[in-house]
Amino acid sequence: MGDTFKAKRLDTPLDKMTRAKGGRRSTTRTNRKRGRYIKARPVGRGRVEDIAFDATLREAAVHQSGRQREGVAFVIDRGDLQKKVRVRRAANLILFVVDASWSMAASERMEATKGAVMSLLVDAYQRRDQVGMIVFQRERARVALPPTNSVELAEKALKDIPVGGKTPLSSGLFLAYNVITAARRRDPETRPIMVLLTDGAGNVSMTGMPAQEEAMRMAELFKYGNIRTITINMENEAFDRGLAKKLAETLGGRIYNLPELRADSLVRTVESELEWAK
Repeated sequence: MGDTFKAKRLDTPLDKMTRAKGGRRSTTRTNRKRGRYIKARPVGRGRVEDIAFDATLREAAVHQSGRQREGVAFVIDRGDLQKKVRVRRAANLILFVVDASWSMAASERMEATKGAVMSLLVDAYQRRDQVGMIVFQRERARVALPPTNSVELAEKALKDIPVGGKTPLSSGLFLAYNVITAARRRDPETRPIMVLLTDGAGNVSMTGMPAQEEAMRMAELFKYGNIRTITINMENEAFDRGLAKKLAETLGGRIYNLPELRADSLVRTVESELEWAK
């Protein structure tokens, strides 16, 4: 297992989604009436609730001279109504999806990824973030580490992970999508990010479709599902066929080339992506 180290706090930015349930760690918008009030927006035709009285009064004040008061000192129309925009803390889910086939230097890659997982978990244990890991090799993908913030569980689950065999890339992507979807179903304010380590070359199909075409179809699920992704291109630079780049574009995320894959460089890459998203 790669060397571990103290990871920086993973404090992700305010996202653009409105969710229905409170979270724990990173800042996200919420429709709940609990949370920090940061600004106001017009109610519009929606349900009138959680009124921002200060913003509503300011909006109505500029129209008073032209309104019929009929015995009242101040007139508020529906068009003046402003709703509070609140933010709460939400948990991060960092899901590593790793090619464990012989298509790359699998042992070194696995060691670095394990070290990154453990390093992030040391921080996540106190902050209620979760880290998980999926590996794909031979005929299918499997969950090597279910999303967790337990260092002890991770140490046991990641102790022995076999490498070698074919590359079921589409299976890895499909399983990752299902894991993230299930996490969102349990807590709609979870902020997931998939970290995919691959050269972009798949040679095992789940449906009989050409393996590469099937992988691209699976990748589209992440873009349309608004799931953040980063791809770590593990192809040798001298022989890079551009498959990982094409996959990253289909996923809708960024791609990184790491000259030397180590646990610390992998974690720094994840952190830089989260910072860039601000």
